[in-house]
Amino acid sequence: MLARQNFTIYPAIDVLEGRVVRLSEGRREAVTVEGGDPVAAAERFVAEGASWLHLVDLDGAFSGEPDLDLVRRIAAAGLPVQVGGGYRDLDSVGAALAAGAARVLVGTAALDVEFLSAAASRFEDRVVVAIDARDGAVTVQGWTQSAGLAPAELARRCAAAGIRRVLVTSAQRDGTLSGPDVQLLESVLEAGLPVIAAGGIATLDDLRLLRGLGCEGAVSGSAIWLDRFSLADALALELERA
Repeated sequence: MLARQNFTIYPAIDVLEGRVVRLSEGRREAVTVEGGDPVAAAERFVAEGASWLHLVDLDGAFSGEPDLDLVRRIAAAGLPVQVGGGYRDLDSVGAALAAGAARVLVGTAALDVEFLSAAASRFEDRVVVAIDARDGAVTVQGWTQSAGLAPAELARRCAAAGIRRVLVTSAQRDGTLSGPDVQLLESVLEAGLPVIAAGGIATLDDLRLLRGLGCEGAVSGSAIWLDRFSLADALALELERA
């Protein structure tokens, strides 16, 4: 058997108004995939051999009020879940973990250095900073506003605060199947933190590229939902020799 590589595939379950969707560039009005019931999606990915689930509560991201019942229902499928969407204070992060999440993604709140330090101290590796970028700057509030901060700078702040892991998404490429933003990822990797990559992934070779860059894993959404490759084929990369 081939030695297992430190690379994890996270199949994406993005939920808007109770159903699974994929959005182009994170725009609420630009739905490119209708995927049905989120619990059914989670159960499908469990059956296909996933080791993690990636859940994004899009309503929570836009409103700042995450749906903890959604977390409970997806966690009940039996796999560790990393969840994002509207987690902007320590109490909401703690509530999501209590509801069954294995990790919670924070984006907007990560601009506050005091929050970063407190989250790292309280939750250790169970909190992940989502570094979402558009036009070279971090984007927040459900990708609707620019923070005027370079992604690499936010990564350095995360490392200094004790954050253990970041998720890096190119908002311009998310849902577009246009390939990952290598320059963005390379700039963030320089901070020395483990990086999960997202946005634009279209092929198995894209996944191999991300692994070769040094990313710890990758979120795959549209490519799986639109049958560009199967989850089984993507998971096989976890065992391939680099």
